Amino acid sequence: MKQNDKSSFTGLILMAAILIIFNVFVFNNAEEISENENTETIHNSENSNTVTETTISNSTEESIETTETLVEQDYILENDKIKLIFSNKKGEIKSAIVKGFYTYDEYRKNLDDNSYQSKDVEIFNNKNSDFTITADRGISTNEFFSVSENNNSITFRKDYENNAFIEYTYTLEDNTNFADFTINSEGINNPELVWTIATPQTEKSKDNQKEYTGFYYQESYSKDVDYTWDNDKFEVNAFNTELSWIAFKQQFFSTIITSKKNNFNNNTEFQINVNEEDEYIKTLSLRTELEEGENNYSIYFGDNDYNKLKSYNTELENIIPLGWGIFGWVNRVIIINIFDFLQNTSGISSFGLIILLLTLIIKISLAPFTYKSYLSQAKMKVLKPEIDKITEKHKEKDPMKSQKETMGLYRKAGVNPMGGCLPMLFQFPILIAMFRFFPASMDLRQNAFLWADDLSAFDSVYDLGFNIPMYGDHISLFTLLMTVSTLIYTHMNSQMTTNQMPGMKWMMYLMPIMFLGFFNNYASALSYYYFLANVFTFSQMYFMRKFVDDNALLAQIEANKKKPAKKKSKFQKKLEEMQKNQEKNIKNKKKK
Repeated sequence: MKQNDKSSFTGLILMAAILIIFNVFVFNNAEEISENENTETIHNSENSNTVTETTISNSTEESIETTETLVEQDYILENDKIKLIFSNKKGEIKSAIVKGFYTYDEYRKNLDDNSYQSKDVEIFNNKNSDFTITADRGISTNEFFSVSENNNSITFRKDYENNAFIEYTYTLEDNTNFADFTINSEGINNPELVWTIATPQTEKSKDNQKEYTGFYYQESYSKDVDYTWDNDKFEVNAFNTELSWIAFKQQFFSTIITSKKNNFNNNTEFQINVNEEDEYIKTLSLRTELEEGENNYSIYFGDNDYNKLKSYNTELENIIPLGWGIFGWVNRVIIINIFDFLQNTSGISSFGLIILLLTLIIKISLAPFTYKSYLSQAKMKVLKPEIDKITEKHKEKDPMKSQKETMGLYRKAGVNPMGGCLPMLFQFPILIAMFRFFPASMDLRQNAFLWADDLSAFDSVYDLGFNIPMYGDHISLFTLLMTVSTLIYTHMNSQMTTNQMPGMKWMMYLMPIMFLGFFNNYASALSYYYFLANVFTFSQMYFMRKFVDDNALLAQIEANKKKPAKKKSKFQKKLEEMQKNQEKNIKNKKKK
């Protein structure tokens, strides 16, 4: 072997030996270090939503580092009515669920599949909601709390420097929609609570739900209830006094916080934000000052059922918008009682039939007044030829004298020109009361009748696929039926009216067309009720025409003319006095 070859061979052996030694002693250690680094990286990424507390202790030869991590966890209080989910992060209610009800989407799934059983409504969660207490020295509850559980209660506690702390205790008993809530603090100066609830869409109509979503609150002294539905910045309550309870009200569900110890002070403020692009209906924010020490509350999570809320004897039923004044009185005293009676005693399960019976009872109750109205209109119709002669005689000379002679004719004939307005005095409050009652009735929610799948929302027999301004993106058949029947009634009524102005006549035909667009997106039960009311009115007018003979009525009027004129009523005297004053004013203007 040549010397060069021997040198090359020796070099190859040395290189191989170096590679083997390097691989054994260096590469293996590098892989172990790499594995340890990767393990730490994975561990840190898995705990990205944690807070880390580190302590270091020294042994004789080395330092040992120990790590404690705080991870966000859920805690639950639950009974057969509600389910509350809490978080140790901020100690807030993470989710509030009312049992036994569907959202509209879940309700539709159940209609398609009767075995579908997801019967829970989440009335808020902490995705866009927030519960925070702030105080002096930068104290905030936007941190992790320690947690202790005891049977039906959970306590969250956060300790600060100098033995200061904030503590929440939630307690939920069986078979109730109320949870007791206590805020206890020490060493916390000027604490202030801001509670924000983003209300999710739970109903068919987002517009209707938006209309009935806002704050209701009760003044602690007078027990009066006020509300605010639209304000985009924090505003002091309208009473500007202490408040007993505050309701985050949605159309059919509410979160109501009641003060058990200290009332909400007069600086309590409300804010309501509406974003058309947002998935939520509205965002409701409450800001109120707390007292250091104990603040005791009771929170209601549940449905807006009138009788249920009324049973608590704290005026909570006033969060249901049944109308003001006489309209609210009609709903509370008449409509709700009749509706409950029919629901509980008739044995009828269909709310469509219950509404039919309700309409029939109302129309029969008003029948005597309707008959008097029809009789008055019939007399006016019989007298129309004579009234036309008087009008023609004085139309260019003295219009005031024409009115005077016309009133004299009415008095001799025994006709009250205002008699036709009598039924409206009774019907109008009922019509307005129904306008408030049906969209707010918990009993009608998600109850179907004929083609309407939810009587508390609009019915749709055809989806247009596009939106028509002032009308909507669907066709409501109940609204069409109501509009057509109203036009027919308007035509029949105009035939009975003798002295209607031409402009007013066309206005009467225009009103039902305008209502077509409005009621198309409103509760189908309301359009259904108005349609039934028109149908019953047609029937009443048909039978009245059978019983009222125009010739006999004319003969009676002629006989009344021969009798001594009746004593003038206060109304007639007042009307004549107004006519005289009007004549004087006209004459004075002519002299000038």
